[in-house]
Amino acid sequence: MISRYTRPEIGAVWTQQAKLESWLEVELAATEAWAEEGVVPAEAAQRARASAAFTVEAVAEREKVTDHDVAAFVDVVAAAVGPEGGRWIHYGLTSSDVLDTALALQLRRAGEILLGGARAYRDALRDRALEQRDTLCVGRTHGVHAEPTTFGLRLAGFAFEADRNLRRLEQAFAQLAVGKLSGAVGTYASVPPAVEARVMERLGLGREDVATQVVPRDRHAQLLSAVAIAGAGLERFATEVRNLQRTEVREVEEPFAAGQKGSSAMPHKRNPIRTERITGLARVLRGYASAGIENVALWHERDISHSGAERVILPDATVLLDYMQNLGTKIAAGMTIDAERMRANLGLTHGALFSQRALTALVEAGMSRDDAYRVVQANAQRAWDTGTEFRQLLAAAETPEIDLDAIFDYGAYLTHLPEIFARLEALSE
Repeated sequence: MISRYTRPEIGAVWTQQAKLESWLEVELAATEAWAEEGVVPAEAAQRARASAAFTVEAVAEREKVTDHDVAAFVDVVAAAVGPEGGRWIHYGLTSSDVLDTALALQLRRAGEILLGGARAYRDALRDRALEQRDTLCVGRTHGVHAEPTTFGLRLAGFAFEADRNLRRLEQAFAQLAVGKLSGAVGTYASVPPAVEARVMERLGLGREDVATQVVPRDRHAQLLSAVAIAGAGLERFATEVRNLQRTEVREVEEPFAAGQKGSSAMPHKRNPIRTERITGLARVLRGYASAGIENVALWHERDISHSGAERVILPDATVLLDYMQNLGTKIAAGMTIDAERMRANLGLTHGALFSQRALTALVEAGMSRDDAYRVVQANAQRAWDTGTEFRQLLAAAETPEIDLDAIFDYGAYLTHLPEIFARLEALSE
């Protein structure tokens, strides 16, 4: 991933140095497991632990000869350990034993970062939702004014979605915390299950039940799908902010820092660039999920059609989601909310958004539903079209007597919200 979207902590997970360090963790754990099984001399395993070393440059130089990255790495590490200990490095293993198990270690580290970011994003939305629980605003369906709601309730929906995405990510990373040391086609012909068990225990990973030569790629596809869904949730929030920041609406504005410029040509501009960035990057995550799903169907015990794609999509997807979560958290925590503008926008239809309450009141007063609907529809549209207050038009209509104060009461839309916000408060627990 380009440096523009790479935050340092997660970027460090995916460096070449970090990858090779993960390979070394697996190789040394295997050598020590073999020693505990009585195959490798204990002194050789101890020497390997004490002397194993590599440099990224040395491995790259060796790969020019081997044209095989794992073989080059093994050669460099074995040389550092010396002849007696070095000959036991990679003993009985195939490359994917190391690659897939080490990848699980890297993904576990990435997961710790992403899960922390997912919690922070959820909590920022939850806190703003509770803060704005009684802030009246108009609800919109099809982009058109529907009925009153509160901005806190709207944010509560985003908070619960963020919590679901957190749970999906937790589960996706948990099911990926597995490795395999079962040899070339998964038969344990060159490395017994006992060695695999010892290695996985050392590394804190589970054992893949049936691994062929690789860990099945449905596991990685599940993670990439969860990442893409989390990105879609961020995009939904970003889209809401973008719409509410439009000049004609102007109910919400994403943070605008001191010294920031919105346009190189028009100094008045304050554009929703952060939310637009989230929207664009969410599209990239969906592409990575598609590639991850296509990686599931490998030939026979394996091919390497997944390998090149994974070198791009797994680091990039986790790096991007980390960046997007951080951006979303800052927007949620720092966005400007204009409650007065929200209240003013409530009146744009001149009370027509109380139409359902008028309809039910007329039905309760004895009118047929269709007759009541026609009366309310005609007067609501007239209010909207002419700028006459809907309440005034309804009072003059030939209808049974109804309680207009009860109909045109914003408080009626808040009656049951405490129950919803109690669920939100429980979410924080």
